[in-house]
Amino acid sequence: MIIVTGGAGFIGSNIVKELNNRGRNDILIVDNLGKSDKYKNLIGLHYVDYFHKEKFFADLESYCGGDVEAIFHEGACSDTMEYDVNYMIKNNYETSKALLKFCDFRAIPFIYASSASTYGSGKNGFSEVDKCEDALNPYAFSKLLFDRYVKKFISNSNCKIIGLKYFNVYGPQENHKGKMASIFYQLYNQIKQTGSAKIFKGTDGYGDGEQLRDFIYVKDVVKVNLWCFENNIASGIYNCGTGKAHTYNEAAQAVIDAIGTGKIEYCEFPEVLRGKYQNYTQADESKLINAGYNLGFTDLNQAVKEYCELLDKNGGYYSYV
Repeated sequence: MIIVTGGAGFIGSNIVKELNNRGRNDILIVDNLGKSDKYKNLIGLHYVDYFHKEKFFADLESYCGGDVEAIFHEGACSDTMEYDVNYMIKNNYETSKALLKFCDFRAIPFIYASSASTYGSGKNGFSEVDKCEDALNPYAFSKLLFDRYVKKFISNSNCKIIGLKYFNVYGPQENHKGKMASIFYQLYNQIKQTGSAKIFKGTDGYGDGEQLRDFIYVKDVVKVNLWCFENNIASGIYNCGTGKAHTYNEAAQAVIDAIGTGKIEYCEFPEVLRGKYQNYTQADESKLINAGYNLGFTDLNQAVKEYCELLDKNGGYYSYV
C-alpha cells in the first residue's frame, strides 16, 4: 500500500493519478476536504480508502501495518497569506515530524513536499544549502523549519527521506486553491471572463510583467516524486524545478496562444505583498541531475496548451476511466 497525505489536493491527487496509470490502486488517501471543491479531485481517481487527516494522525499506529511501501507527504496549508504562525507550525511542522518518526521506526520511504519559498527573495541563490535559505511568510517558515529538522534527522535515520523543494507548480486539479492557484489557472479564467490577462506592473526594478518564475508542470513534479521513490537516490533535500525561469509576460502569452484569444493588461502591484513576494525564482537543478534524474521537463508552451485543453474539456479535472 502507498499512503498519500494531501491526496485530494493539487499535487497529491496528481501523484495518485499517475500511480493509477501505472496500475497502482492500493492507495490510502489522507486529507481534509473541508468546505472546498477539493472533493472533485477524487472523482477521477482509484484508491482503497480515504481518511480525514485529524483522525489519521490521531490513530496513526492502528491504521498502518507493515505493508506500507512508501508515504508521499503532500498535505499542508499552502496559503502564503495565512499569518497565524502557531497554526502553520502545528499543521505543517508538527504533523510532518510525527509522520517522519513513524516512517523512520518502520523503515518506510518518506517523500515530502518542501517549497522554493524557503529561499526567501532568492538574493543568495537557489541551491540546497543553508546560506540560500530565508522565509518571507509563515508558510515558508513552516517549510524551512521542517527542512532543517530533516537535515539533522537524516544522519541517523532508518528510512529513505527525500524532500522536494517545489518551485512554481501549475496544472490540472488545482481549482480548489482559489487565490493560491497558479498564474496559469488565474489567467485562463480571466481571459475567458474578460478577454484580458492581468499581471502585475513592474516592481523592485523589474519592468511590467517581467518578474521571473521557474514554472514547473505538475506532471513533471509527479515524475520527480516517483523517480525518487523507484530509484536508489540518497536521502536529502532536492530542488524540484526546471532550472529555467520565464517572465509573467511569457506565461500570459502562452495562455493567450493556447486559448487563441486575449490581451495582456497590467495592474498595480498589491501593497500587501511588498517585501513578501518572490520576483525571481530559478532552481539550481544540479543536485537532482547529479543524483541521476534524466527524465527532463515539459516545454512551457506545450504544457500550458495541454492544461488549457483540459480546462476547456473537463474544467481542469481528470475524467474517471
